[in-house]
Amino acid sequence: MAHAIYYFIHGITYDSKKDDNMPKIKTNRAAAKRFKKTGTGKFVYRKSHASHILTKKTRKRKRSLRLSQIIDKTNERELKLLLPNG
Repeated sequence: MAHAIYYFIHGITYDSKKDDNMPKIKTNRAAAKRFKKTGTGKFVYRKSHASHILTKKTRKRKRSLRLSQIIDKTNERELKLLLPNG
């Protein structure tokens, strides 16, 4: 079912009379660079604003920017469409 939604969103058509092979599902490369799938199936990402202009940020803020975060369930469905192969 997820593949049918993916085809609809990305405008991929499938004509069974033309070809016996299903079209390949492509991974969204922008999302692949930003999110990783954990062993339990959750998605992890890094926080932004941690690379430069660090002098005005407090120690506490910079410490919290080091930690990776887990995507909440409301955005998980969209990420599964962007990253079909994990």
